[in-house]
Amino acid sequence: MDVGIAPLTFSGISSYSADFQKILERTVAIASQPISQLQSEQGKVLQQKTIANGLRTSVDGLASAVKALGEIGANKALTGSSSNTSKVTIGAVAANSPASYSITEITSLARAASASSAGYAIGNAATVSATGSVRLTFNGATHDITLTPAENNLQGVRDKINALGAGVTATVLTTGTGATPFYLSLTSNTAGEKPITLVDDPTGAATNLLATTDNGANAVFKVNGAAVSKTSNTINDVVSGVTFSLTGTTTGSESVSLTLTTSRSTLSTKLQTFVNAYNQLLADSDSQIGETAGLLTGDLSVREIKNSLRSLAGYTGTGAIKNLAQFGISFGTDGKAKLDAATFDALSDSQVQDVFSYLGTTTAGFGGQQSRLTQISDPVTGLIAVQTAKYDETDKRLKARIEELTSRLAALQKSNAEKLQAVDALLGRIESQGRIVEASYKSVQLALFGKNDG
Repeated sequence: MDVGIAPLTFSGISSYSADFQKILERTVAIASQPISQLQSEQGKVLQQKTIANGLRTSVDGLASAVKALGEIGANKALTGSSSNTSKVTIGAVAANSPASYSITEITSLARAASASSAGYAIGNAATVSATGSVRLTFNGATHDITLTPAENNLQGVRDKINALGAGVTATVLTTGTGATPFYLSLTSNTAGEKPITLVDDPTGAATNLLATTDNGANAVFKVNGAAVSKTSNTINDVVSGVTFSLTGTTTGSESVSLTLTTSRSTLSTKLQTFVNAYNQLLADSDSQIGETAGLLTGDLSVREIKNSLRSLAGYTGTGAIKNLAQFGISFGTDGKAKLDAATFDALSDSQVQDVFSYLGTTTAGFGGQQSRLTQISDPVTGLIAVQTAKYDETDKRLKARIEELTSRLAALQKSNAEKLQAVDALLGRIESQGRIVEASYKSVQLALFGKNDG
């Protein structure tokens, strides 16, 4: 395993250089073993963290599925419909019982108030106020505006009004044609009947500066015969637990029905989602136990996951529905959950209501079991989050130790290389001197005897 230091190549001058290179490599290899072991341990910790995060995702998926069943138990899987979506559309439904409502006499839709001035020749120069004092009145609130000579034009008035934060927006429009193409336009930021006035010299002549005005309108209609007036076409505070929007007016005795009914298909879909999430977590947790157990074998989070799965599978209700099998969810010998469509479809309407009672809410009944799963999967305080934080601490500790040992190894390698280099240099000199002595001896032999020995 790579220990993170560059190997040194020994280059010597003696005949022992190759041996010294092997000595250096052997020394580094032996000293590297503790680092390799720590790196292996670090890799294992990172794998454990990855597996734990995968489990957390699966637990969170099951928690969400159980929570969704609790929500359906609370609102009885109600879905809303409108008999005429060109007049009324239905949005969010948070009611808890089937019902029907009649919307009639939609005589007005909510619209924003607006107004505009007469035309001016120039948008940033033509004088608007004869006195420099202007009063804006919007939805019953009065705002006095003082204009300096430089501000006394359409753009100046626009900027002054917008700076008020009065709930109305001013713009300067231009038609691009004629002698007076510039106009001041005022528009309410929200719908509803909200009168607008703009006058010059409010305490004197009170000259009207607006040429056209539209005070806006409220949405006016009846619900089950009760008259209603709202400043918005989106209505969420008339029918308890239901949001609907007005999109058109009615004529004569025309009526639009809003109907809240229990949706079996919605319930079935949520039950299947639960089954899928349960089986996913079952498979992920099973991979960490048994003969082929993963790196989290024996981990507390795995044990808690198994306990939670058993708790869900064996949850017993207090009403007519006692267990999951009564409405189609069974468990095989392999522990996997299955939703039997035939059993579910055979439920009577009253039995479906009993299923809702069994499911409870997000805090009670079967749906309340999601809190146990959340204690495992919460990304901040959950059991797995606590465990992964410990993995991070271990990884940090191992990393610091590896860096320390790697630094020591680099220093050891350098020190040994320098020592071997000195020995090699000494041996090189001795070998060189030996060759000189040998050459001298051979020269003497040659001079004395006319030949070299051997």
